[in-house]
Amino acid sequence: MQDAGDRIQEVLLASCLLHPVSQSKRLTMTLHLYSFPMNPIELSLFVSRMEAICDEMGVVLKRTAFSPNIKDRLDYSCALFDRDGELSAQAAHIPVHLGSMAYAMADIVGQFEWAEGDVLVLNDPYLGGTHLPDVTIVAPVLLEGTLQGFAVNRAHHANIGSESPGSMPITHLLEEEGIVISPQFLLKKGELNQALWQSLTPLHGQEGNFHLNGDMAAQVSSVNTGVLRLQELIRQFGVDAFHQGLIELNDYGERVALACLAEIPSGSYAFEDVMDDDGLDNQDIAIRVTLNVESQGITVDFSGTDDQVSGNINCPLPVVAAAVYYCFRCLMPDYAPACGGLFRPIQISAPKGSLVNANHPAAVAAGNVETSTRIVDVVLGALEQALPEQFPAASQGSMNNIAMGSRETGNEWDYYETLAGGHGGGPEYPGISARHSHMTNTLNTPVESLEMHYPLRINRYEVRDGSGGGGKQSGGDGLVREYEFLADAQLSLLTERRTHGPWGLKGGKSGEPGENSLNGKTLPGKVSLSVKQGDCLLIKTPGGGGWGIHTD
Repeated sequence: MQDAGDRIQEVLLASCLLHPVSQSKRLTMTLHLYSFPMNPIELSLFVSRMEAICDEMGVVLKRTAFSPNIKDRLDYSCALFDRDGELSAQAAHIPVHLGSMAYAMADIVGQFEWAEGDVLVLNDPYLGGTHLPDVTIVAPVLLEGTLQGFAVNRAHHANIGSESPGSMPITHLLEEEGIVISPQFLLKKGELNQALWQSLTPLHGQEGNFHLNGDMAAQVSSVNTGVLRLQELIRQFGVDAFHQGLIELNDYGERVALACLAEIPSGSYAFEDVMDDDGLDNQDIAIRVTLNVESQGITVDFSGTDDQVSGNINCPLPVVAAAVYYCFRCLMPDYAPACGGLFRPIQISAPKGSLVNANHPAAVAAGNVETSTRIVDVVLGALEQALPEQFPAASQGSMNNIAMGSRETGNEWDYYETLAGGHGGGPEYPGISARHSHMTNTLNTPVESLEMHYPLRINRYEVRDGSGGGGKQSGGDGLVREYEFLADAQLSLLTERRTHGPWGLKGGKSGEPGENSLNGKTLPGKVSLSVKQGDCLLIKTPGGGGWGIHTD
Protein backbone atom coordinates (compact mmCIF):
# COMPACT_ATOMS: atom_id res chain seq x y z
CA MET A 1 0.00 0.00 0.00
CA GLN A 2 2.94 2.30 0.60
CA ASP A 3 4.02 1.81 -3.01
CA ALA A 4 0.52 2.80 -4.13
CA GLY A 5 0.75 5.91 -1.97
CA ASP A 6 4.04 6.83 -3.61
CA ARG A 7 2.42 6.42 -7.02
CA ILE A 8 -0.39 8.77 -5.99
CA GLN A 9 2.16 11.45 -5.12
CA GLU A 10 3.89 10.91 -8.45
CA VAL A 11 0.59 11.32 -10.27
CA LEU A 12 -0.15 14.46 -8.27
CA LEU A 13 3.17 16.01 -9.26
CA ALA A 14 2.86 14.86 -12.86
CA SER A 15 -0.57 16.44 -13.17
CA CYS A 16 0.99 19.82 -12.45
CA LEU A 17 3.15 19.43 -15.57
CA LEU A 18 0.04 19.46 -17.75
CA HIS A 19 0.14 23.25 -17.82
CA PRO A 20 3.81 24.40 -17.66
CA VAL A 21 4.47 28.08 -17.23
CA SER A 22 5.93 28.34 -20.73
CA GLN A 23 2.67 27.16 -22.29
CA SER A 24 0.89 30.39 -21.37
CA LYS A 25 3.35 32.26 -23.62
CA ARG A 26 2.33 30.32 -26.72
CA LEU A 27 -0.75 32.39 -27.47
CA THR A 28 -2.66 31.29 -30.53
CA MET A 29 -4.39 33.67 -32.91
CA THR A 30 -7.52 35.21 -31.44
CA LEU A 31 -10.68 33.93 -33.12
CA HIS A 32 -13.21 36.73 -33.43
CA LEU A 33 -16.27 34.49 -33.43
CA TYR A 34 -18.41 36.73 -31.26
CA SER A 35 -19.64 40.29 -31.56
CA PHE A 36 -20.07 42.58 -28.56
CA PRO A 37 -22.56 43.09 -27.18
CA MET A 38 -23.41 39.42 -27.78
CA ASN A 39 -26.67 38.45 -29.40
CA PRO A 40 -28.74 35.75 -27.60
CA ILE A 41 -27.27 32.88 -29.63
CA GLU A 42 -23.69 34.00 -29.01
CA LEU A 43 -24.35 34.39 -25.30
CA SER A 44 -25.92 30.93 -25.12
CA LEU A 45 -22.89 29.41 -26.84
CA PHE A 46 -20.57 31.25 -24.46
CA VAL A 47 -22.46 29.89 -21.45
CA SER A 48 -22.45 26.36 -22.86
CA ARG A 49 -18.71 26.41 -23.50
CA MET A 50 -18.03 27.51 -19.94
CA GLU A 51 -20.37 24.88 -18.49
CA ALA A 52 -18.77 22.19 -20.68
CA ILE A 53 -15.44 22.88 -18.97
CA CYS A 54 -17.08 22.30 -15.57
CA ASP A 55 -18.65 19.08 -16.85
CA GLU A 56 -15.27 17.83 -18.05
CA MET A 57 -13.69 18.67 -14.70
CA GLY A 58 -16.37 16.53 -13.07
CA VAL A 59 -15.74 13.60 -15.40
CA VAL A 60 -12.01 13.72 -14.66
CA LEU A 61 -12.67 13.75 -10.93
CA LYS A 62 -15.13 10.88 -11.10
CA ARG A 63 -12.88 8.74 -13.30
CA THR A 64 -9.69 9.28 -11.29
CA ALA A 65 -11.05 9.19 -7.72
CA PHE A 66 -10.37 6.17 -5.51
CA SER A 67 -13.17 6.17 -2.94
CA PRO A 68 -16.77 5.04 -3.58
CA ASN A 69 -17.83 8.29 -1.94
CA ILE A 70 -16.69 10.24 -4.99
CA LYS A 71 -16.56 7.79 -7.89
CA ASP A 72 -19.89 6.07 -7.08
CA ARG A 73 -21.96 8.50 -4.95
CA LEU A 74 -20.73 11.53 -6.97
CA ASP A 75 -20.35 13.69 -3.85
CA TYR A 76 -18.41 16.47 -5.60
CA SER A 77 -18.91 19.74 -7.47
CA CYS A 78 -16.96 21.76 -10.06
CA ALA A 79 -17.13 25.43 -11.03
CA LEU A 80 -15.29 28.30 -12.70
CA PHE A 81 -14.82 31.78 -11.23
CA ASP A 82 -13.58 35.05 -12.69
CA ARG A 83 -10.39 36.76 -11.52
CA ASP A 84 -12.29 38.54 -8.73
CA GLY A 85 -13.81 35.31 -7.42
CA GLU A 86 -17.32 35.78 -8.84
CA LEU A 87 -19.04 32.64 -10.13
CA SER A 88 -18.81 32.28 -13.92
CA ALA A 89 -20.12 28.74 -14.54
CA GLN A 90 -20.86 25.48 -12.77
CA ALA A 91 -21.85 21.92 -13.54
CA ALA A 92 -25.14 20.46 -12.28
CA HIS A 93 -23.58 18.94 -9.18
CA ILE A 94 -24.28 19.52 -5.44
CA PRO A 95 -26.29 22.67 -4.52
CA VAL A 96 -24.81 22.97 -1.01
CA HIS A 97 -21.30 22.87 -2.49
CA LEU A 98 -21.89 25.26 -5.35
CA GLY A 99 -23.90 27.91 -3.55
CA SER A 100 -21.45 28.11 -0.68
CA MET A 101 -18.52 28.45 -3.09
CA ALA A 102 -20.34 31.19 -4.97
CA TYR A 103 -20.82 33.08 -1.70
CA ALA A 104 -17.31 32.70 -0.27
CA MET A 105 -14.84 32.49 -3.16
CA ALA A 106 -14.21 36.23 -3.56
CA ASP A 107 -12.96 36.49 0.03
CA ILE A 108 -10.75 33.42 -0.40
CA VAL A 109 -8.97 34.33 -3.63
CA GLY A 110 -8.44 37.95 -2.63
CA GLN A 111 -6.09 36.89 0.16
CA PHE A 112 -3.29 35.52 -2.05
CA GLU A 113 -0.81 36.36 -4.78
CA TRP A 114 -1.32 33.81 -7.54
CA ALA A 115 1.18 32.22 -9.92
CA GLU A 116 1.09 29.54 -12.62
CA GLY A 117 1.04 26.07 -11.07
CA ASP A 118 -0.45 27.17 -7.74
CA VAL A 119 -3.08 24.95 -6.09
CA LEU A 120 -4.86 26.07 -2.92
CA VAL A 121 -6.59 23.71 -0.48
CA LEU A 122 -9.06 24.44 2.33
CA ASN A 123 -11.90 22.95 4.35
CA ASP A 124 -12.30 25.39 7.27
CA PRO A 125 -16.05 26.17 7.45
CA TYR A 126 -15.31 29.58 8.98
CA LEU A 127 -12.91 30.52 6.17
CA GLY A 128 -14.96 29.59 3.12
CA GLY A 129 -15.69 25.88 3.56
CA THR A 130 -18.87 24.04 4.56
CA HIS A 131 -17.86 21.22 6.90
CA LEU A 132 -14.54 19.46 7.32
CA PRO A 133 -15.15 16.44 5.04
CA ASP A 134 -15.73 18.80 2.09
CA VAL A 135 -12.25 19.70 0.79
CA THR A 136 -12.01 22.56 -1.72
CA ILE A 137 -9.24 22.79 -4.31
CA VAL A 138 -8.60 26.10 -6.13
CA ALA A 139 -6.29 26.61 -9.12
CA PRO A 140 -5.67 30.00 -10.80
CA VAL A 141 -5.91 30.43 -14.56
CA LEU A 142 -3.17 32.72 -15.90
CA LEU A 143 -2.04 33.83 -19.35
CA GLU A 144 1.32 35.55 -19.78
CA GLY A 145 1.53 35.81 -16.01
CA THR A 146 -1.77 37.66 -15.67
CA LEU A 147 -4.61 36.24 -13.60
CA GLN A 148 -7.73 35.48 -15.64
CA GLY A 149 -9.89 33.29 -13.39
CA PHE A 150 -10.06 30.15 -11.26
CA ALA A 151 -10.97 26.48 -11.61
CA VAL A 152 -12.43 25.05 -8.40
CA ASN A 153 -13.83 21.80 -7.10
CA ARG A 154 -15.12 20.52 -3.79
CA ALA A 155 -15.42 16.86 -2.80
CA HIS A 156 -16.51 14.95 0.29
CA HIS A 157 -13.92 12.70 2.00
CA ALA A 158 -15.16 9.94 4.30
CA ASN A 159 -11.92 10.11 6.31
CA ILE A 160 -10.77 13.61 7.19
CA GLY A 161 -8.99 12.68 10.40
CA SER A 162 -11.82 12.42 12.91
CA GLU A 163 -11.48 9.77 15.61
CA SER A 164 -15.01 8.75 14.66
CA PRO A 165 -15.02 6.61 11.47
CA GLY A 166 -16.71 8.34 8.59
CA SER A 167 -15.73 11.76 10.00
CA MET A 168 -19.31 12.75 10.85
CA PRO A 169 -19.17 12.59 14.67
CA ILE A 170 -21.52 14.02 17.29
CA THR A 171 -19.33 16.77 18.73
CA HIS A 172 -19.19 20.13 20.51
CA LEU A 173 -16.18 21.72 18.78
CA LEU A 174 -14.94 22.03 15.22
CA GLU A 175 -11.51 20.59 16.04
CA GLU A 176 -13.15 17.34 17.19
CA GLU A 177 -14.54 16.77 13.71
CA GLY A 178 -11.20 16.21 11.97
CA ILE A 179 -8.29 18.02 10.36
CA VAL A 180 -8.98 21.75 9.92
CA ILE A 181 -7.29 23.14 6.79
CA SER A 182 -7.09 26.91 6.60
CA PRO A 183 -6.67 28.25 3.03
CA GLN A 184 -3.07 27.53 2.00
CA PHE A 185 -1.08 26.37 -0.99
CA LEU A 186 -0.84 22.64 -1.55
CA LEU A 187 1.33 23.39 -4.57
CA LYS A 188 3.22 26.62 -5.16
CA LYS A 189 4.40 27.14 -8.75
CA GLY A 190 4.04 23.41 -9.27
CA GLU A 191 6.08 22.43 -6.19
CA LEU A 192 4.30 20.18 -3.72
CA ASN A 193 4.17 21.40 -0.11
CA GLN A 194 5.48 18.18 1.39
CA ALA A 195 4.90 19.20 5.00
CA LEU A 196 1.27 20.07 4.31
CA TRP A 197 0.72 16.92 2.24
CA GLN A 198 2.01 14.74 5.06
CA SER A 199 -0.05 16.58 7.67
CA LEU A 200 -3.23 15.84 5.70
CA THR A 201 -2.71 12.10 6.13
CA PRO A 202 -5.06 11.27 9.02
CA LEU A 203 -3.06 8.26 10.26
CA HIS A 204 -6.07 5.94 10.38
CA GLY A 205 -4.64 3.04 8.41
CA GLN A 206 -3.13 2.66 4.97
CA GLU A 207 -6.46 2.19 3.19
CA GLY A 208 -7.84 5.42 4.64
CA ASN A 209 -4.69 7.31 3.67
CA PHE A 210 -4.81 5.73 0.22
CA HIS A 211 -8.34 7.02 -0.39
CA LEU A 212 -7.70 10.50 1.01
CA ASN A 213 -4.45 11.04 -0.87
CA GLY A 214 -5.80 9.47 -4.05
CA ASP A 215 -8.97 11.53 -4.01
CA MET A 216 -7.09 14.76 -3.38
CA ALA A 217 -4.74 13.95 -6.26
CA ALA A 218 -7.85 13.41 -8.40
CA GLN A 219 -9.17 16.81 -7.34
CA VAL A 220 -5.89 18.44 -8.40
CA SER A 221 -6.05 16.69 -11.78
CA SER A 222 -9.62 17.89 -12.18
CA VAL A 223 -8.84 21.59 -11.56
CA ASN A 224 -5.77 21.36 -13.79
CA THR A 225 -8.06 20.14 -16.56
CA GLY A 226 -10.23 23.18 -15.93
CA VAL A 227 -7.18 25.45 -16.10
CA LEU A 228 -6.12 24.01 -19.47
CA ARG A 229 -9.57 24.24 -21.01
CA LEU A 230 -10.21 27.77 -19.78
CA GLN A 231 -6.82 28.90 -21.08
CA GLU A 232 -7.73 27.48 -24.49
CA LEU A 233 -11.06 29.31 -24.44
CA ILE A 234 -9.50 32.63 -23.45
CA ARG A 235 -6.90 32.30 -26.23
CA GLN A 236 -9.69 31.82 -28.76
CA PHE A 237 -11.57 34.87 -27.56
CA GLY A 238 -8.70 37.11 -26.62
CA VAL A 239 -8.33 38.33 -23.06
CA ASP A 240 -10.34 41.53 -23.39
CA ALA A 241 -13.15 39.88 -25.33
CA PHE A 242 -13.36 37.02 -22.83
CA HIS A 243 -13.77 39.33 -19.86
CA GLN A 244 -16.27 41.44 -21.78
CA GLY A 245 -18.18 38.19 -22.28
CA LEU A 246 -18.17 37.57 -18.52
CA ILE A 247 -19.53 41.07 -17.89
CA GLU A 248 -22.35 40.48 -20.34
CA LEU A 249 -23.00 37.04 -18.85
CA ASN A 250 -23.38 38.39 -15.32
CA ASP A 251 -25.43 41.38 -16.40
CA TYR A 252 -27.75 39.03 -18.27
CA GLY A 253 -27.97 36.75 -15.21
CA GLU A 254 -28.95 39.73 -13.07
CA ARG A 255 -31.65 40.76 -15.57
CA VAL A 256 -33.09 37.24 -15.60
CA ALA A 257 -33.13 37.16 -11.79
CA LEU A 258 -34.80 40.57 -11.48
CA ALA A 259 -37.45 39.64 -14.05
CA CYS A 260 -38.20 36.43 -12.19
CA LEU A 261 -38.25 38.03 -8.74
CA ALA A 262 -40.55 40.76 -10.05
CA GLU A 263 -43.27 38.09 -10.21
CA ILE A 264 -43.22 37.92 -6.39
CA PRO A 265 -45.62 40.51 -4.92
CA SER A 266 -43.92 43.14 -2.77
CA GLY A 267 -44.29 42.59 0.95
CA SER A 268 -42.99 40.56 3.88
CA TYR A 269 -43.52 36.82 4.20
CA ALA A 270 -42.52 34.81 7.28
CA PHE A 271 -42.22 31.11 8.03
CA GLU A 272 -40.62 28.94 10.68
CA ASP A 273 -39.82 25.29 11.31
CA VAL A 274 -37.70 23.36 13.78
CA MET A 275 -34.79 20.97 13.87
CA ASP A 276 -35.61 17.82 15.84
CA ASP A 277 -32.54 18.14 18.09
CA ASP A 278 -28.79 18.70 18.12
CA GLY A 279 -27.86 15.22 19.30
CA LEU A 280 -27.13 16.48 22.80
CA ASP A 281 -29.41 18.46 25.11
CA ASN A 282 -31.46 20.70 22.79
CA GLN A 283 -34.73 19.90 21.02
CA ASP A 284 -37.12 21.71 18.67
CA ILE A 285 -34.56 24.32 17.63
CA ALA A 286 -36.32 27.00 15.62
CA ILE A 287 -35.29 28.49 12.28
CA ARG A 288 -37.28 31.61 11.40
CA VAL A 289 -37.14 33.58 8.17
CA THR A 290 -38.77 36.69 6.78
CA LEU A 291 -38.60 37.50 3.07
CA ASN A 292 -38.73 41.24 2.44
CA VAL A 293 -39.61 41.65 -1.23
CA GLU A 294 -39.03 44.97 -2.99
CA SER A 295 -38.75 45.97 -6.62
CA GLN A 296 -34.95 46.10 -6.54
CA GLY A 297 -34.46 42.74 -4.87
CA ILE A 298 -35.12 40.51 -1.88
CA THR A 299 -33.69 40.43 1.63
CA VAL A 300 -33.78 37.07 3.37
CA ASP A 301 -33.76 37.80 7.10
CA PHE A 302 -33.20 35.05 9.68
CA SER A 303 -33.80 37.26 12.72
CA GLY A 304 -35.52 35.32 15.49
CA THR A 305 -33.72 32.08 14.72
CA ASP A 306 -32.53 30.29 17.85
CA ASP A 307 -28.97 30.73 19.09
CA GLN A 308 -26.23 28.33 18.10
CA VAL A 309 -26.29 25.09 20.06
CA SER A 310 -23.79 22.76 21.68
CA GLY A 311 -24.32 20.03 19.07
CA ASN A 312 -23.02 20.10 15.50
CA ILE A 313 -26.11 21.28 13.60
CA ASN A 314 -24.78 24.87 13.52
CA CYS A 315 -24.31 26.52 10.13
CA PRO A 316 -21.58 28.79 8.79
CA LEU A 317 -22.99 31.59 6.66
CA PRO A 318 -21.82 30.19 3.27
CA VAL A 319 -24.00 27.12 3.83
CA VAL A 320 -26.99 29.35 4.59
CA ALA A 321 -26.31 31.27 1.38
CA ALA A 322 -26.19 28.01 -0.57
CA ALA A 323 -29.64 27.01 0.69
CA VAL A 324 -31.12 30.44 -0.02
CA TYR A 325 -29.61 30.65 -3.51
CA TYR A 326 -30.92 27.20 -4.32
CA CYS A 327 -34.50 28.14 -3.42
CA PHE A 328 -34.52 31.19 -5.67
CA ARG A 329 -32.71 29.35 -8.45
CA CYS A 330 -35.64 26.93 -8.47
CA LEU A 331 -37.92 29.85 -9.39
CA MET A 332 -35.84 30.82 -12.39
CA PRO A 333 -36.07 29.41 -15.93
CA ASP A 334 -33.81 26.64 -17.13
CA TYR A 335 -31.92 29.02 -19.40
CA ALA A 336 -30.82 31.22 -16.48
CA PRO A 337 -26.99 31.06 -16.45
CA ALA A 338 -25.28 29.82 -13.29
CA CYS A 339 -23.25 32.95 -12.59
CA GLY A 340 -22.70 35.50 -9.86
CA GLY A 341 -25.04 37.99 -11.48
CA LEU A 342 -27.95 35.65 -10.88
CA PHE A 343 -27.65 36.15 -7.12
CA ARG A 344 -26.92 39.88 -6.97
CA PRO A 345 -30.54 40.86 -6.16
CA ILE A 346 -30.61 38.51 -3.13
CA GLN A 347 -29.29 39.76 0.21
CA ILE A 348 -28.98 37.60 3.32
CA SER A 349 -29.13 38.74 6.95
CA ALA A 350 -28.43 36.27 9.74
CA PRO A 351 -27.75 37.18 13.39
CA LYS A 352 -24.19 36.43 14.43
CA GLY A 353 -24.08 33.64 16.98
CA SER A 354 -27.35 32.13 15.80
CA LEU A 355 -27.87 28.61 14.48
CA VAL A 356 -27.53 29.96 10.95
CA ASN A 357 -24.43 32.10 11.48
CA ALA A 358 -22.47 30.32 14.17
CA ASN A 359 -19.33 31.59 15.87
CA HIS A 360 -16.06 29.70 15.77
CA PRO A 361 -15.32 27.08 17.10
CA ALA A 362 -18.86 25.65 17.10
CA ALA A 363 -19.17 22.20 15.51
CA VAL A 364 -20.87 22.26 12.10
CA ALA A 365 -20.67 18.76 10.60
CA ALA A 366 -24.46 18.32 10.48
CA GLY A 367 -25.20 21.97 9.74
CA ASN A 368 -24.01 21.50 6.18
CA VAL A 369 -26.19 18.45 5.57
CA GLU A 370 -29.18 18.68 7.93
CA THR A 371 -29.71 22.32 8.85
CA SER A 372 -29.27 23.36 5.22
CA THR A 373 -32.26 21.19 4.29
CA ARG A 374 -34.42 22.85 6.94
CA ILE A 375 -33.38 26.29 5.69
CA VAL A 376 -34.74 25.24 2.30
CA ASP A 377 -38.00 24.21 3.99
CA VAL A 378 -38.49 27.58 5.68
CA VAL A 379 -37.54 29.68 2.64
CA LEU A 380 -39.84 27.67 0.38
CA GLY A 381 -42.55 27.88 3.05
CA ALA A 382 -42.28 31.68 3.01
CA LEU A 383 -42.27 31.80 -0.78
CA GLU A 384 -45.42 29.68 -0.85
CA GLN A 385 -47.21 32.45 1.02
CA ALA A 386 -46.15 34.95 -1.61
CA LEU A 387 -46.89 32.66 -4.56
CA PRO A 388 -49.63 30.24 -3.48
CA GLU A 389 -50.50 27.24 -5.64
CA GLN A 390 -46.94 27.18 -7.04
CA PHE A 391 -44.89 25.25 -4.48
CA PRO A 392 -44.81 21.65 -3.30
CA ALA A 393 -45.13 20.42 0.26
CA ALA A 394 -41.99 19.67 2.24
CA SER A 395 -39.68 16.95 1.00
CA GLN A 396 -38.01 14.52 3.39
CA GLY A 397 -35.93 17.26 5.05
CA SER A 398 -32.90 15.10 5.86
CA MET A 399 -29.88 13.65 4.12
CA ASN A 400 -29.98 10.67 6.54
CA ASN A 401 -26.23 10.67 7.15
CA ILE A 402 -24.71 7.28 7.96
CA ALA A 403 -21.04 7.08 8.94
CA MET A 404 -19.31 3.90 10.07
CA GLY A 405 -16.01 2.11 10.14
CA SER A 406 -13.28 0.78 12.36
CA ARG A 407 -10.13 2.04 14.04
CA GLU A 408 -8.89 -1.48 14.81
CA THR A 409 -5.20 -1.62 13.91
CA GLY A 410 -4.72 -3.37 10.60
CA ASN A 411 -8.46 -3.33 9.88
CA GLU A 412 -9.21 0.38 9.55
CA TRP A 413 -12.01 1.49 7.26
CA ASP A 414 -14.30 4.49 6.81
CA TYR A 415 -17.66 4.64 5.09
CA TYR A 416 -20.19 7.43 4.65
CA GLU A 417 -23.35 7.90 2.64
CA THR A 418 -26.59 9.82 2.54
CA LEU A 419 -29.95 8.22 1.81
CA ALA A 420 -32.81 9.35 -0.40
CA GLY A 421 -36.40 9.86 0.70
CA GLY A 422 -39.76 11.21 -0.43
CA HIS A 423 -40.37 14.48 -2.26
CA GLY A 424 -43.33 16.69 -1.44
CA GLY A 425 -46.44 16.55 -3.58
CA GLY A 426 -47.22 19.68 -5.60
CA PRO A 427 -50.19 21.41 -7.21
CA GLU A 428 -49.96 19.37 -10.42
CA TYR A 429 -47.97 16.29 -9.44
CA PRO A 430 -47.36 13.69 -6.74
CA GLY A 431 -44.04 13.59 -4.93
CA ILE A 432 -41.21 11.46 -6.30
CA SER A 433 -40.32 8.44 -4.19
CA ALA A 434 -36.88 7.37 -2.93
CA ARG A 435 -34.88 10.22 -4.45
CA HIS A 436 -32.43 12.72 -3.02
CA SER A 437 -33.87 16.20 -2.76
CA HIS A 438 -32.90 19.86 -2.53
CA MET A 439 -29.41 20.44 -1.12
CA THR A 440 -28.01 17.05 -2.07
CA ASN A 441 -27.70 15.68 -5.58
CA THR A 442 -25.74 12.52 -4.85
CA LEU A 443 -26.55 8.85 -5.36
CA ASN A 444 -26.91 6.05 -2.85
CA THR A 445 -23.82 3.87 -2.99
CA PRO A 446 -24.55 0.89 -5.26
CA VAL A 447 -24.94 -2.30 -3.22
CA GLU A 448 -22.26 -4.04 -5.30
CA SER A 449 -19.70 -1.32 -4.62
CA LEU A 450 -20.52 -1.11 -0.93
CA GLU A 451 -20.24 -4.85 -0.35
CA MET A 452 -17.03 -5.06 -2.40
CA HIS A 453 -15.22 -2.33 -0.46
CA TYR A 454 -16.48 -2.78 3.13
CA PRO A 455 -17.39 -5.53 5.66
CA LEU A 456 -21.11 -4.87 5.12
CA ARG A 457 -24.06 -6.66 3.60
CA ILE A 458 -27.26 -4.99 2.42
CA ASN A 459 -30.21 -7.16 3.43
CA ARG A 460 -33.00 -4.81 2.35
CA TYR A 461 -33.14 -1.93 -0.09
CA GLU A 462 -36.65 -0.97 -1.09
CA VAL A 463 -39.26 1.78 -1.30
CA ARG A 464 -40.99 2.50 2.02
CA ASP A 465 -44.55 2.08 0.79
CA GLY A 466 -47.17 4.36 2.31
CA SER A 467 -44.74 6.76 3.99
CA GLY A 468 -45.67 9.75 1.80
CA GLY A 469 -48.33 12.09 3.16
CA GLY A 470 -51.83 11.71 1.74
CA GLY A 471 -53.63 14.39 -0.23
CA LYS A 472 -54.91 15.39 -3.63
CA GLN A 473 -51.30 14.91 -4.68
CA SER A 474 -49.60 12.48 -2.32
CA GLY A 475 -46.06 12.88 -1.06
CA GLY A 476 -43.37 10.55 -2.34
CA ASP A 477 -42.35 7.54 -0.29
CA GLY A 478 -39.06 7.19 1.53
CA LEU A 479 -36.87 4.13 1.34
CA VAL A 480 -35.77 1.25 3.56
CA ARG A 481 -32.13 0.18 3.75
CA GLU A 482 -30.80 -2.47 6.13
CA TYR A 483 -27.09 -2.96 6.77
CA GLU A 484 -25.67 -6.12 8.31
CA PHE A 485 -22.24 -5.67 9.90
CA LEU A 486 -19.76 -8.40 8.98
CA ALA A 487 -17.23 -7.07 11.49
CA ASP A 488 -17.28 -4.98 14.65
CA ALA A 489 -17.52 -1.25 13.90
CA GLN A 490 -18.30 2.22 15.18
CA LEU A 491 -21.54 3.78 13.89
CA SER A 492 -22.69 7.41 13.76
CA LEU A 493 -26.08 8.64 12.59
CA LEU A 494 -26.95 12.28 11.87
CA THR A 495 -30.58 12.29 10.76
CA GLU A 496 -33.57 14.62 10.92
CA ARG A 497 -37.36 14.46 10.59
CA ARG A 498 -37.46 11.62 13.12
CA THR A 499 -39.77 13.63 15.42
CA HIS A 500 -41.58 16.03 13.10
CA GLY A 501 -42.65 14.65 9.72
CA PRO A 502 -42.34 16.81 6.59
CA TRP A 503 -45.31 19.17 6.44
CA GLY A 504 -48.11 19.05 3.91
CA LEU A 505 -49.75 21.98 2.13
CA LYS A 506 -53.34 23.01 1.38
CA GLY A 507 -54.75 20.33 3.66
CA GLY A 508 -52.34 17.59 2.61
CA LYS A 509 -51.02 15.34 5.36
CA SER A 510 -47.48 15.26 6.68
CA GLY A 511 -45.09 12.59 5.51
CA GLU A 512 -44.15 9.81 7.89
CA PRO A 513 -41.12 10.63 10.07
CA GLY A 514 -38.02 8.55 9.53
CA GLU A 515 -37.04 5.68 11.80
CA ASN A 516 -33.67 4.28 12.86
CA SER A 517 -33.24 0.95 14.66
CA LEU A 518 -30.51 -1.53 15.57
CA ASN A 519 -31.53 -5.16 15.96
CA GLY A 520 -35.13 -4.02 16.27
CA LYS A 521 -34.50 -1.42 18.99
CA THR A 522 -35.23 2.23 18.15
CA LEU A 523 -32.26 4.58 17.90
CA PRO A 524 -32.25 8.37 18.29
CA GLY A 525 -31.98 10.53 15.21
CA LYS A 526 -28.41 11.45 16.15
CA VAL A 527 -26.32 8.83 17.88
CA SER A 528 -22.86 7.29 18.02
CA LEU A 529 -22.34 3.73 19.26
CA SER A 530 -20.36 0.54 18.83
CA VAL A 531 -21.84 -2.35 16.87
CA LYS A 532 -20.88 -6.02 16.73
CA GLN A 533 -20.49 -8.48 13.91
CA GLY A 534 -23.95 -9.71 12.97
CA ASP A 535 -25.79 -6.56 14.12
CA CYS A 536 -28.35 -5.13 11.71
CA LEU A 537 -29.01 -1.41 11.23
CA LEU A 538 -32.39 -0.52 9.70
CA ILE A 539 -33.01 2.97 8.29
CA LYS A 540 -36.44 4.09 7.13
CA THR A 541 -36.25 7.54 5.55
CA PRO A 542 -39.08 10.11 5.75
CA GLY A 543 -41.82 10.41 3.16
CA GLY A 544 -42.71 13.74 1.57
CA GLY A 545 -45.69 15.87 2.57
CA GLY A 546 -48.95 15.68 0.66
CA TRP A 547 -50.57 18.58 -1.24
CA GLY A 548 -54.28 19.39 -1.14
CA ILE A 549 -57.26 17.57 0.31
CA HIS A 550 -58.05 14.18 -1.20
CA THR A 551 -61.61 14.46 -2.56
CA ASP A 552 -62.33 10.80 -3.42
